[in-house]
Amino acid sequence: MAGHIQDRWYKIDAGSDSKPIKVKTDRHGSGLRYRARYVGPDGTEKSKSFPDKQKRRAETWLANIEADMSRGDYIAPEAGKVTFEQYASKWMLTQMTDPATRESVEMRLRLHALPHIGKRPMGSFNPTHLRLWMRALEDAGLSAAYRRGIFAHVSTVFTAAVEDRIIRLNPCSARSVKAPRLDPRKVKPWPADRVKAVRAALPECYRALVDPAAGCGLRQGEIFGLSVEDVDFLGGVVHVVRQVKLLRNRPVFAPPKGGKERDVPLPESIAFGLAGHLARFPAAEVTLPWKTVDGPPVAATLIFRSPEGLPLNRNRFNDRQWRPALRAAGVPAGRDNGMHALRHFYASVLLDAGESIKALSEYLGHHDPGFTLRTYTHLMPSSETRTRAAVDAVFGDEGATSDGPETAHGAS
Repeated sequence: MAGHIQDRWYKIDAGSDSKPIKVKTDRHGSGLRYRARYVGPDGTEKSKSFPDKQKRRAETWLANIEADMSRGDYIAPEAGKVTFEQYASKWMLTQMTDPATRESVEMRLRLHALPHIGKRPMGSFNPTHLRLWMRALEDAGLSAAYRRGIFAHVSTVFTAAVEDRIIRLNPCSARSVKAPRLDPRKVKPWPADRVKAVRAALPECYRALVDPAAGCGLRQGEIFGLSVEDVDFLGGVVHVVRQVKLLRNRPVFAPPKGGKERDVPLPESIAFGLAGHLARFPAAEVTLPWKTVDGPPVAATLIFRSPEGLPLNRNRFNDRQWRPALRAAGVPAGRDNGMHALRHFYASVLLDAGESIKALSEYLGHHDPGFTLRTYTHLMPSSETRTRAAVDAVFGDEGATSDGPETAHGAS
């Protein structure tokens, strides 16, 4: 058995005949009687005290400690005393994701997790605490998608704590603790006339922003970071190599989402739109730090800038330009009608034209064609539609002759 049990009420002394005898100590009858002691893997002594008549319980506790150490499952008793806030703060310092993602995770934990569960010791959590916390977020009116993201961050913190031997189990993994269900919503692409109406309602210097979004599927930040050098007008290709992101409300250049650069076909109509914009509003060089606010300076000749020559700020642009254009075009504001709606329009046009999911996924910069399929599968032409179109493409001309169904019916 690891360690030993100390009886604090009795000690062994040598009797008059040199035989050991049990005698009472000065602590006899007061305090917890048994102290189970062992040396942990880190070389320090650990202990736990038990009351009178519970020596068997102390022995069982020590036996379990020995079994945990032999299996490699040992967790120091004091490890779980660290609070969620203390552990999460240290966990954040170890994250290697891009700065914008770290900033987003830190904000969600700070605003929606720490006020509710931050002061509780890691080892004291049970599923009830998580269920009460999730109910509080729901009562606060947060959307299911947003709550699901917060839950994922908290669960990741607990998973890291399990791996760091802070706690034994992740309480978020309990069967009674469930991540919020996403609303079953399908993407509803804008019709072409809405795209054109919103484009026309934007100030002239921003109208061409719609073109690479609706005609090439670029994200808002990628359009803000688009430079003249990225557009191959003769080859008909847009090289998506950077975006403009906000870190602590300060703009930086960064790789596209997921660090995934890509080439997107440049339709002739979109090329003419961009060329016309550049003729009226020439591009200019802008220098921003790369990836972090203190990163190395990088210069790019941006196609779209503010009237002051600064890189576009998504918050100001959405508030001062995009939403007024929606109102002018009679489009309600909301999460479904941000600039991302133009990417959905692009996807719907390509799918309606018979483009493959794999190609669409590459053009959109998705990490997985499966995600693209799950998002847009309801927009794909049905098999019946494709079958009719395929057969009509072969027999369409013959169908116009007198040998059609009516002739066959008359011949019968």
